[in-house]
Amino acid sequence: MNGQELQKIADAFTTDLPGTDHEHRTGPNWDLYKVQGKVYMLMTDMPGHPVVILKADPDDAAALREQYTHITPGYHMNKTHWITVEGGDTINEKLVKELITDSYHLVVSGLPKSKQPTDNHHT
Repeated sequence: MNGQELQKIADAFTTDLPGTDHEHRTGPNWDLYKVQGKVYMLMTDMPGHPVVILKADPDDAAALREQYTHITPGYHMNKTHWITVEGGDTINEKLVKELITDSYHLVVSGLPKSKQPTDNHHT
């Protein structure tokens, strides 16, 4: 899939995640996806190509970067805890949805119980 398809799938999938807020910023162009004010996904255009940036467990992030050439350390984020996903032949819809779900759950699990969304149909 190419970068535009990647971002379209990622954006559409987040609408099903409970408590998600979407914020668009311009100059530079960023889309932020948050749950209870905590970012779990960002989208932007790195020079020449659209990307999705996601939170990941540090061990998983290292393994993903080794396994997929189109997954690199987080762009403008902590390189240990964030990954950048760009379009490519190794990236598919199932993987994108799994990575977004993992990122979302990492952020939600760090929230106080009283602030966690109660609809957990994506677990």
